[in-house]
Amino acid sequence: MKLKELERQAVQVWSPASQYPVYLATGTSAQQLDASFSTDGTLEIFEVDFRDPSLDLKRKGVLSASSRFHKLIWGSFGSGLLEASGVIAGGGDNGMLTLYNATHILSSGKEPVIARRQKHSGAVRALDFNPFQGNLLASGANDSEIFIWDLNNLSVPMTPGSKSQQPLEDIKALSWNRQVQHILSSAHPSGKAVVWDLRKNEPIIKVTDHSNRMHCSGLAWHPDVATQLVLCSEDDHLPVIQLWDLRFASSPLKVLESHSRGILSVSWSQADAELLLSSAKDNQILCWNLGSSEVVYKLPTLSSWCFDVQWCPRDPLVFSAASFDGWINLYSVMGRSWEVQQMRQADKISSSFSKGQPLPPLQVPKQVAQASLIPPLKKPPKWMRRPAGVSFAFGGKLVTFGLPSTPVHQVPQPCLRLVFISQVTTEPELLTQSAELQEALGSGNLLNYCQNKIHQSSLQSEKMLWQFLKVTLEKDSRMKFLKLLGYSKDELQKKVATWLRSDLRLGESPQSKGDDLNSNRQQAFSIQTSKHTTWEASASSAFFDELIPQNMTPWEIPITEDTEGLLSRALLLGELGPAVELCLKEEHFADAIILAQAGGSDLLKQAQERYLAEKKTGIAPLLACIIQKNWKDMVHTCSLKNWREALALLLTYSEPEKFPELCDRLGTRMEQESGWALTSEARLCYVCSGSVERLVECWAKCQPASSPMALQDLMEKVMVLNRSLELLWGPDGVSPGPATTYRITQYANLLAAQGNLATAMSYLPSDCAQLPVQQLRDRLFHAQGSGVSGQQSPSFPFPRVVVGATPYSQETSSSRLKFQSSHQVPILPPRPRIFTPQSSLVMPLTPSHPSPYQGFRMQNTSDYRPSGVQEAQPLPLGPGVRPGPQDSLKNAPVPKGNLQRKKQCQQPLEKINRKELPPEHQSLKISFEALLQRCSQSATDLKTKRKLDEAAQRLECLYDKLCEGTLSPPVLAGLHEIARCVDAGSSEQGLVVHAQVVGCSSFSEVSSFMPVLKSVLTIAHKLHV
Repeated sequence: MKLKELERQAVQVWSPASQYPVYLATGTSAQQLDASFSTDGTLEIFEVDFRDPSLDLKRKGVLSASSRFHKLIWGSFGSGLLEASGVIAGGGDNGMLTLYNATHILSSGKEPVIARRQKHSGAVRALDFNPFQGNLLASGANDSEIFIWDLNNLSVPMTPGSKSQQPLEDIKALSWNRQVQHILSSAHPSGKAVVWDLRKNEPIIKVTDHSNRMHCSGLAWHPDVATQLVLCSEDDHLPVIQLWDLRFASSPLKVLESHSRGILSVSWSQADAELLLSSAKDNQILCWNLGSSEVVYKLPTLSSWCFDVQWCPRDPLVFSAASFDGWINLYSVMGRSWEVQQMRQADKISSSFSKGQPLPPLQVPKQVAQASLIPPLKKPPKWMRRPAGVSFAFGGKLVTFGLPSTPVHQVPQPCLRLVFISQVTTEPELLTQSAELQEALGSGNLLNYCQNKIHQSSLQSEKMLWQFLKVTLEKDSRMKFLKLLGYSKDELQKKVATWLRSDLRLGESPQSKGDDLNSNRQQAFSIQTSKHTTWEASASSAFFDELIPQNMTPWEIPITEDTEGLLSRALLLGELGPAVELCLKEEHFADAIILAQAGGSDLLKQAQERYLAEKKTGIAPLLACIIQKNWKDMVHTCSLKNWREALALLLTYSEPEKFPELCDRLGTRMEQESGWALTSEARLCYVCSGSVERLVECWAKCQPASSPMALQDLMEKVMVLNRSLELLWGPDGVSPGPATTYRITQYANLLAAQGNLATAMSYLPSDCAQLPVQQLRDRLFHAQGSGVSGQQSPSFPFPRVVVGATPYSQETSSSRLKFQSSHQVPILPPRPRIFTPQSSLVMPLTPSHPSPYQGFRMQNTSDYRPSGVQEAQPLPLGPGVRPGPQDSLKNAPVPKGNLQRKKQCQQPLEKINRKELPPEHQSLKISFEALLQRCSQSATDLKTKRKLDEAAQRLECLYDKLCEGTLSPPVLAGLHEIARCVDAGSSEQGLVVHAQVVGCSSFSEVSSFMPVLKSVLTIAHKLHV
């Protein structure tokens, strides 16, 4: 593609690669004459600014010259100085060599001419600066004259050797070797090239074509291989380019033949040694690939010969071409259509002929339009090739490639590039602890594992938690839990016995001693009588039983009208209920309990309740809980300061089937009401109940930010508790919940990232239907390759998309435009539990918010419509327009584009006959409208209220889509999860789910309602509603 153009009959040269901005210097050509036949010359410098879309070049400096130029060369000598732009050397007629200071030409200040030397006997047609020593300039002219100039001392030039070779001929081109600084080559019209060694001041080799038909017009050294060069022939009978290697100088290595007439110039790309430019008398400019010997880029046929082509040293894809028609053009090898330039040129011409009225549109023939398309290079050039690359792969693999360590010219062709695959481990401590856990799980020696964890724990809370986990693996766990809480039956009995003995010593009396003596005598008597025979004992007993005790005090039954009299009458009549009531009224609680026990369980229960209600002591609530067994009320009403005592009561008295639920209730209350103070202690309740799911959720709340080691610590506790449940209920009785599955999958991802694929595979639940788990299992299975033994390949977990098939069919009815998918979409439940993005594979270590994979299971995954597939739109409607009822569209113009849809969503919607929301989606509207109402009540400024009013109107677009059934299942699941977060008052979590929905959905599908939904959630989060 043409980038710039300049109308000049001139020779050209680019500024050095170190120069910025990029300049192009031109000198009036000595080979051409204009209509004035003037011999004066001009040296100009133009800035090449590719940011400017115009084709013109900006002239930055101009200088008049006394003669015209055959050759220009721009070297970097002196460019290391401040504000220095190098030296321009010009070869003219009569052996004139002129050196110019480029900086002075650009500044138009000091004298730009550095020196003029006229040592040659003819026109100076060959010039080249040494690429290693910028002060060395080689010049060539007639009669085989070659001079080496030192810019530091221009008085006496050096010659590379004598002119002994005959016959003497012109020097057509000179070129320094690009790898060896003392090697110089010259090209001659006779078809030979001479290679000079300046250390020896003599030619070391001559390259000659044996056909004697070569007429060399140019040469160039290989940028990378020191022994290779190219020669081009300007003979129309042999228009070829020959690639020579001096190590095999008997014949050329390659001969390039695509020009039909003599070749005038060649230029070898310094950025890609495979690219070579050539221009010839057939008006063509070709770019060759020397590796394949084919033309990889071709410009359209020009109107005149191009006598000079040069690559831009700084911008490798740009080259310049000077032609005999007086134009210098700048091109890019990255081909493009010329339509833009043609239209710009057409506009210029049209502006001259328009006279205020527009001209009819230009109809370009198809043949011309096709010819204007220039294909780019067939192979990416070397400067676009990555010299090195690195990428992480699944399983902690790092894939890298780079440049070979050996030099390019020493690498055999074709060069094989090595790709290295290495294992990257960033968490060695994690792998060590994971291996210890895996060993303990495999050997079953979890008791020692827990004991080691107890010794290693520095925090008391962690030590206590591991002690509880250890007890879950032992028998009689309830009693051991009580001991860990500080309650032991043996210690209690000792303390009670000690207390009673101390009270007995303090309360002793003579009467008590006499009673003890009588009791001892009776005990001794009973022991002696036990020695008699049974018959004798029974006979004696019968005798004494019939005796009436002597000197006994008679007791009286009260018959008064007071309380005791009433009580006596009630007892005499057998009315135990009123009797108990009288005792309770007189606060004779012991008498009431004794009488109630004789009256049955119902009366005893009533007496106990009255006693507990009226006896206000510190121990009364505890007695009430034990007697009434109302453990649920105890869990909800006891002080959280006594959480240990509450847990001890549950361990001692609660029934086994109700014990897990009660422990979970206690732990939940400790989390919610303690203000995070007892969150870590609540984990003990979940360990006692065996609730792995709640233990994981509690851990997530305690962790401000998940780290690999924190996740490892959680998995250790989860695996130990799971093993204890398996011992209790069997392997089939334990199934992980959503939060546990999410963290296990997270942990498996972490292990996989460290390269531990087999261990990661072992942690994944085998019967889980969650899509991320299935996808991770599939990746782990195939990543292990042949290393997986004894395992069946998992089912394909990704949705299948038939490429090239029409996924939707359009059906038009008289009342409504409908779109139906060719695949059956399963009916969703009234509200899916949680949103599962299809594209999620590797789950990040997220903070304590709930898992985005909880509970939502994808069934018949291949039947679901992919979220990236857009609805097929009918042709009469513009893109993005929602089909509505036919009655509302029959008088309206055909809508066009998204702008029409946006206006339709923003304006107040009229009452139209819209279909009611499906029952499974009505909860969405209820939740979102309730959120808008709460936000409107909490908002104080008018701006926020105005936003909420607009949001309410724009959400109608969502309801319309729900009625039409045009939303994909993943989007619907995400909307239901957002609504669930709204109902729970968690706007922040709703924003997280919102981002996931947008990230895995089509923009055209959700762009009409997702932005406004995000705005409402943001307002709700700010207002804390």
